[in-house]
Amino acid sequence: MVNFDGVLFPENQGILGYDNRAFKFGDGVFETLRAVNGTLFFWEDHYFRLMASMRMLRMEIPMSFTLEFLEEEILRTVSANERSESPSRVRLTVFRKDGGNYGPLSNEISYLIEVKAMQASFYLIDDKPYEVELYKDFYLNKDLLSNLKTTNKILNVVASVYASENGYDNCLLINTDKQVVEAINGNLFSVKGNVIKTPPLQDGCLNGIVRKKLMEIINSGTEFELEEASISPFELQKADELFITNSISGIIRITKYRKKSYDSVVGNNLLGKLNAKARLEATS
Repeated sequence: MVNFDGVLFPENQGILGYDNRAFKFGDGVFETLRAVNGTLFFWEDHYFRLMASMRMLRMEIPMSFTLEFLEEEILRTVSANERSESPSRVRLTVFRKDGGNYGPLSNEISYLIEVKAMQASFYLIDDKPYEVELYKDFYLNKDLLSNLKTTNKILNVVASVYASENGYDNCLLINTDKQVVEAINGNLFSVKGNVIKTPPLQDGCLNGIVRKKLMEIINSGTEFELEEASISPFELQKADELFITNSISGIIRITKYRKKSYDSVVGNNLLGKLNAKARLEATS
């Protein structure tokens, strides 16, 4: 079952028309998050990022679009899919209502909630080999729109096709200054000694939720030093570890980039702390 503007429909029923603006113009934003036993991981952060994105894109935010309302709608959709007691992947997409060309007929919005099954309740590190390569055919822009999770992700799509065609598990995207910004499906962190580095938002990376949580974890301790700074392609092969973060997988360890292989000691350490933070916020 999917939830379209508060009404539940079977997944195989057509509900979006040919004039849908997310389809025609990429005029939408979305959030993906974990739902486990009636709890949405880091829900407040997802909600406030969604509101900020909608305001930036001049979407009209309904008065009913409260934190509590959307949480209830998501959990109702999870329940309708008989997954209240099982881990689920949730996608909440918001888009302007149908009509218009580049100029919309209205700034009013619709929303769609989808639920998919997941196996693990908490984040796990996958021990399988995971090789990445730079994607250099097209570049990310260094602007605020690149920080948003919009439905316009054609760069990520063509980079995914490139990775599949060339036998890579992922690609690292670079900006117009030729700095490494993020992976296809998440933010990038590098580790050298006790310094953990991640690109700043000014470089064009996604304003990721798990990125934010991991930065909070690193800054709250004394074991590691966090550096929010540009990463050059040259630095990748000098790093001790590279890993990717997103709201579904948590931390994805990179095992190989070109001729360099990487450890995952720090990534494993941080994953345990990330799970602890998710549990703590779920019970607070």
